[in-house]
Amino acid sequence: MVCKALPVFVGGPTASGKSRLCMELADRIHGEIISVDSMQVYRGLDIGTAKVSKSDQQRNPHHLIDVVDPAGLFNVGNFLTEAGKAMECIQLKGRVPIFCGGTGLYFKAFFEGLSDLPSGDITLRKELLKTPLKQLLEELREKDPVSYRTIDLKNRRRVERAIEVIRLSGRPFSELKGQRTTGYVSGNTATEALLPGPVFFCITRERESLCERINSRVDEMFRLGLIEETENLLNNGADSACTAMQALGYRQVIEYLNGLRSLPETIELVKSRTRQFSRRQKTWFQNQFSADWITLSEGFPSNDALDSIIRSYDQLMTNAVI
Repeated sequence: MVCKALPVFVGGPTASGKSRLCMELADRIHGEIISVDSMQVYRGLDIGTAKVSKSDQQRNPHHLIDVVDPAGLFNVGNFLTEAGKAMECIQLKGRVPIFCGGTGLYFKAFFEGLSDLPSGDITLRKELLKTPLKQLLEELREKDPVSYRTIDLKNRRRVERAIEVIRLSGRPFSELKGQRTTGYVSGNTATEALLPGPVFFCITRERESLCERINSRVDEMFRLGLIEETENLLNNGADSACTAMQALGYRQVIEYLNGLRSLPETIELVKSRTRQFSRRQKTWFQNQFSADWITLSEGFPSNDALDSIIRSYDQLMTNAVI
């Protein structure tokens, strides 16, 4: 019996080298890449999201990049729908789906299913963005004390999402988030072996190396025109309150354009926030998933890393019965 190609999953913190590794992997196993990045879905957010170049996209087909305008909304539910379609399309061509990115929530939802929560509302999102965090926390404590005790109260985006769910559904966020639909992996007996699976890898670097790569990447983003890209987005209808424009880098540039701080201060702030974000990503992946971790060195691409992934994938396909 001919088996459909099962997917490979590659996650990890920003600037670790996931994208380059996955393109090399796609060359070797006849794969196509499904982006697992909550910001690369937005058109025009190219420099600040380190989006792969058009030439790289031609070399290796990429999915879930440039699928929605910056003023629109794209959430985890949209990701599940579009990623499922992309995976099926790739498999029908006899190629291997390679999920690559750093948005851990998208991986988790794909594996385990999605909480039965209402979709986002852009008008309400804009209202919440303008509301002081202290006021949002008071509302959360009053309407959902369970979430107030358990949520990261310093993570404004999570607080806003909890309030959004409460207002749209009329029910506590803590009550709804425990109700899950079936995931593509958990609900498919053909792919249950994937979790925890030998083809879910997390890519990282030694801490000093990762920090240096982040600093260099941010410098390169500003050299390539991150400020001009942000201005173009704002001039073409992307409101500063849109989810896309709250992305790391863009938000700080908007603050610079509004005179909040100098350019050198802005660049250093983006570096600092990106390093913090990278650490949170790594911790989240470590706590949420049973994955094989690969620490890359500067001698990239790492043939050892690619060989390890391919050996695990070949073993899975050998054992698969679809």
